[in-house]
Amino acid sequence: MKKSALLSIDAFAKTEEDVRIRTRTGGIITVSCIVATIMLLLSEWFHFNEVVTRPQLVVDRDRHLKLDLNLDVTFPHIPCDLLNMDIMDAAGELQLDLLQSGWSKTRIDASGNEIGTKKFQISDEVFDSEPEGEDYCGDCYGAKDQTRNDDVAPAERVCCQTCEDVRNAYIAAGWAFYDGKNIEQCEREGYVERINQHLTEGCRIKGKAQLNRIEGNMHFAPGKAFQNARGHYHDTSLYVKTQDLNFNHIIHELSFGKNVKTPDTGGVSASPLDGRQVSPDYDTHFYQYSYFAKIVPTRYEYLNGDKVETTQFSATYHERPLQGGRDDDHPTTVHTRGGIPGVFIYFEMSPLKVINKEQHAQTWSGFILNCITSIGGVLAVGTVIDKVVYKAQRSIWGKKSQ
Repeated sequence: MKKSALLSIDAFAKTEEDVRIRTRTGGIITVSCIVATIMLLLSEWFHFNEVVTRPQLVVDRDRHLKLDLNLDVTFPHIPCDLLNMDIMDAAGELQLDLLQSGWSKTRIDASGNEIGTKKFQISDEVFDSEPEGEDYCGDCYGAKDQTRNDDVAPAERVCCQTCEDVRNAYIAAGWAFYDGKNIEQCEREGYVERINQHLTEGCRIKGKAQLNRIEGNMHFAPGKAFQNARGHYHDTSLYVKTQDLNFNHIIHELSFGKNVKTPDTGGVSASPLDGRQVSPDYDTHFYQYSYFAKIVPTRYEYLNGDKVETTQFSATYHERPLQGGRDDDHPTTVHTRGGIPGVFIYFEMSPLKVINKEQHAQTWSGFILNCITSIGGVLAVGTVIDKVVYKAQRSIWGKKSQ
């Protein structure tokens, strides 16, 4: 019978059964190889089913999107009536008096206990704000020109009917309003009594806002904000007059975008400032606290096809006295003089985006290849061990038989 040409290239030559030698040691090695193979295959299976997040860095092209701000912060030593928040960015867009637009303000006492929560301004509550008589025209106390009121029709007269009207007139004139004492409208509405009663309280602010994805800052400062040709200002007159006030604070939450909890962060928020408490043991009445946040746009892509746009950020902290002078801890450092007391958060967007994509740890082909490699490796090692042990036994037995 003619032999096949394939016989010459057979890499798996067979041995005859009757020339094989079976040993007890070989059986033990075989069982050990089987156990090791099963363990390696199970490990490969678990690794195959493992889901990992692989980051990718790309240029951020979604510049038209807005950036969501989530903020929850407590100021133990400044009342809600005196607290204001504004947002300014490099494009010249201003968001003034944000705390009047859907944010919640919770009054807290000196022990940190909540007194009451209200959206918009607590100072919007009035006792008897209606002016007396239909012909009533409130005095603006020199903040507006009312000299022609007697010569014009009632509808054309310049009047300040409420405490807020007088306050706005003072702001426009650049005058200090203080607590509104001796202003008839404020006395009638109970504003003066209320603002002085609340001066020993604190305030917890919580809310959301939208930011442009450019450089800018948000700040908490005392007094009503106003903008003119010279810049952005706050009426700090009452704050300056009341020495017990300061901007020590507790940041419960500060995040940009949706708060995504991932296995990479241990299932907790990745916001670095959450839980931060600033309460120095020295007088901080005339102090300004600043945070500098570097924001990186981030997208999470999940196995089920869901995509979540959010951000990651890092932050650095700085504080300085408004009176300026040399730093006590660093004599070579000199602080500039000026500014207003408050908490300033400067933010800057990165031009790059991180895409965190969920994937299986390995593909089917990789899994199969690793399984074959594991089986072959165990068999190869087992064969070597078996030969070494067998030869060692034969050598020992040969010496004993001599």
